[in-house]
Amino acid sequence: MGRLTALVLGAAAGGGFPQWNCNCPVCALAWAGDPRVVPRSQAGIAVSADGENWLLCNASPDLRAQILHTPALHPRRGLRDSPIGAVVLTGGEIDQTAGLLTLRERQDVALYATPAILAVLAGNPVFDALHPHRVRRHAVSLGEPIMPLPGLSVELFTVPGKVPLFLEGENPEISESAVNVGVELAGGGHRLLFIPGAAGVTPAMRERMRRADAVLFDGTLFTDDEMIALRAGEKTGMRMGHMPVDGPDGSLAALSDVTARRIFIHINNTNPMLIAGSAARQRVEAAGFEIAFDGMEIVL
Repeated sequence: MGRLTALVLGAAAGGGFPQWNCNCPVCALAWAGDPRVVPRSQAGIAVSADGENWLLCNASPDLRAQILHTPALHPRRGLRDSPIGAVVLTGGEIDQTAGLLTLRERQDVALYATPAILAVLAGNPVFDALHPHRVRRHAVSLGEPIMPLPGLSVELFTVPGKVPLFLEGENPEISESAVNVGVELAGGGHRLLFIPGAAGVTPAMRERMRRADAVLFDGTLFTDDEMIALRAGEKTGMRMGHMPVDGPDGSLAALSDVTARRIFIHINNTNPMLIAGSAARQRVEAAGFEIAFDGMEIVL
């Protein structure tokens, strides 16, 4: 029976860590070269069931650099070649889709997403740079497994969240819809969940977590008012579609009884759990959670 392998290409939220124009307390440590913090690029993973063919979950603006730093994704044979055979999207945000433009050099790649997410791409002509016969777009129905690569099953499911930032109004609705989804990946008898953006945990999500071996979950902010308290932003985490890590309504509490390996990903640059040895990091690790980092390998 084969292995299911996931490589963390990027572990940070939109903007990366440190964010290019931010001098918040956490970013300031990174700019100063403090060894307690490690820079991270914008969130995405690569998954394979055979170690040869790879699926990308999201395509961040940092994708080219992420490929350079991941030997498993390098060309191997022929003039034009890539082990990346497919991409699946969990949403239409810039930090989930801009990297698709890196894949415009006429390489065959299958792109999978819900019709709602594909509509976001279709509404922006810049994505017409992706040759339709090379980067083939496939609409995926929620809850219906597909097999994009040998031995790898993928199923999309709804997650509470909102529409992309550039499409939201003054008070965007936080709800379950086909524009913000999670991914269940299965291969070799193992299951991995990738949920980089979640405003809550539904009973259906919890049921999927019960049968998973590992869960990569939204770790954007440690506290809901984190960015407001630091004067780094004007929105709460929930307003942005992300439940906080800490607090009675946070993910530490919501996932406390999940027995799968639990790993936080999509971590904002202001989040103190990025600091090794911090109170926030100690609290997370004491609860049995891990913090994703670029280059992390998860083998199930």
